[in-house]
Amino acid sequence: MRSIAIMNQKGGVGKTTTAVNLSAALAAGGRRACLVDLDPQAHATLHFGIEPRADELSIYDVMTGKTRIGEACRRVEENLWVVPSSLDLAAAEVELVSVIGREVILRDKLGDDPPAVDYLLIDCPPSLGIMTLNALSAVGEVLIPLQPHFLALHGLGKLLETIQVVAERLNDRLKLSGVVLCMYDAGTRLAAEVSRDVDEFFDNARGQATPWAESRTFETRIRRNVRLAEAPSFGQSIFRYAPDSHGAEDYRRLAEEISNGRAQPS
Repeated sequence: MRSIAIMNQKGGVGKTTTAVNLSAALAAGGRRACLVDLDPQAHATLHFGIEPRADELSIYDVMTGKTRIGEACRRVEENLWVVPSSLDLAAAEVELVSVIGREVILRDKLGDDPPAVDYLLIDCPPSLGIMTLNALSAVGEVLIPLQPHFLALHGLGKLLETIQVVAERLNDRLKLSGVVLCMYDAGTRLAAEVSRDVDEFFDNARGQATPWAESRTFETRIRRNVRLAEAPSFGQSIFRYAPDSHGAEDYRRLAEEISNGRAQPS
C-alpha cells in the first residue's frame, strides 16, 4: 500500500481538490483507494456528498477514542472509500495535548487496522499542527499542491522544514514525492517562472541527505477550470460531475503519473 499525505499550510491552493480528485482518479483507474479527511473543515467529506454528523463515526472518534479506522470508513464509489472528518476534530488538538505519543496516534491506528487498499491518501489541515504531524508520521510520501505565485514559493520552504523535522524525529521513511502545480495558467510569465524555480530547486537537491533528494515537479499541471470549483457543491468528484472537462483530464493524468512513478515504502 502506498500512503500519501497531501499538505499545504496555505488555504485555497487546491489541496482538498487534489486529495478528492486524485483519489477518485486512482479508483476510476481500477486501483483501490481510501481517503482520510484529517481537516476539521471537512471539505473533502462534503465534496463526496457526506454531511458531517455528530451521531456518525468519523476520524475524530478514531483519533480521540477506541474506534478503529475500518469502523469509520465509508464506501463512496467503486474502489473508493472515505474516512470522513467532523467539526469536532478542531477540538482534538486540545483534547490530545496531554496524551503521550499524540503525534503517532494515526500511525498506530493504521498499523492496527490497515485498509485493504492500494493507495491511502490523507487530506491534511491547512496548518502545521498535531493533525498534520500525525499524517506525516503515518505515511511514506508527501505530495504538495502549489499555486504558482511568489508567496507559494515562500511557503514551500516552511513545508520542507516541517517534513525534515518529522523525518528526523518521527518517521525516517518519509519522502517528498513531489510538487503538483494547481490553478495553472500557461499563458502567464509568473507560472512559467515559478515552475522553473521549483525545478531548479529540486535539481540542486539531488544527492543531498534530505527527504526531497529524489523529488520533482510533476509534469501534469492542474489547469484553472471552473468545473473543479463547481463539483463540490454537487457532492461529486470531477469524474462524476464533469468527466470530459479539463479538470478530469488533468487529474486522470496526474493519477497515472503517480502510479507509474517509483513507489515509496508504505
